[in-house]
Amino acid sequence: MRPKHREHHRTARIAWLRAAVLGANDGIVSTGSLLLGVAAAHAAPETLLATGIAGLVAGAMSMAAGEYVSVHSQADSEAAELEQERRELAADRGGEDRELAAIYVGRGLEPALAKQVAEQLMAHDALGAHARDELGITDTFSARPIQAALASAASFAVGAAQPLLVTVLAPGAYLIPALAGTSLVFLAVLGALAARAGGAGMAVGALRVTFWGALAMAVTAGVGALWGTTVA
Repeated sequence: MRPKHREHHRTARIAWLRAAVLGANDGIVSTGSLLLGVAAAHAAPETLLATGIAGLVAGAMSMAAGEYVSVHSQADSEAAELEQERRELAADRGGEDRELAAIYVGRGLEPALAKQVAEQLMAHDALGAHARDELGITDTFSARPIQAALASAASFAVGAAQPLLVTVLAPGAYLIPALAGTSLVFLAVLGALAARAGGAGMAVGALRVTFWGALAMAVTAGVGALWGTTVA
């Protein structure tokens, strides 16, 4: 017996990958930029450490809350769409059958075959067929608020831990270049890995993330340095 053919597609992991990559990226950029700005303002080491910890905790909670609210709104919309489709199926099943057949004709099937396919799918799972082919709602891409919130919070904390650890370990005289350099390296690696997981070019992904991270850090460090000079 020939082994069953299995295909592995990246689309199945898009939802959690998006949340994880955004979380880790934000953790490095926001916490690294925050620490660079405070360090450029000549803050004391204990102030830097407290700032980094507060930034990690606040950022992780903010990411979790924002992702949960956003994805839950999507889930609510999906539920409302499915409920409306359920009512339409109960009120006019024949019309919904013809609507599904028209969708398949639009995708290239002959009208007779499209009608047959629509009838068979409607007999098997009418709501599921309309959810997938009319509304674009599938199990793979359905909204999962709790999963997205946890992934965002955890990945943000992991990303934010990198600049925070550098702040603890790096000598004071080399703190700013160490923070900037290591953060950009980690951003480049993250961008490359995310691009590879999504099937895109690793170099382009790394360059894109690194550029915006460097810009954010440069602006924040500049504001911190200006503030430190003004206050001093």
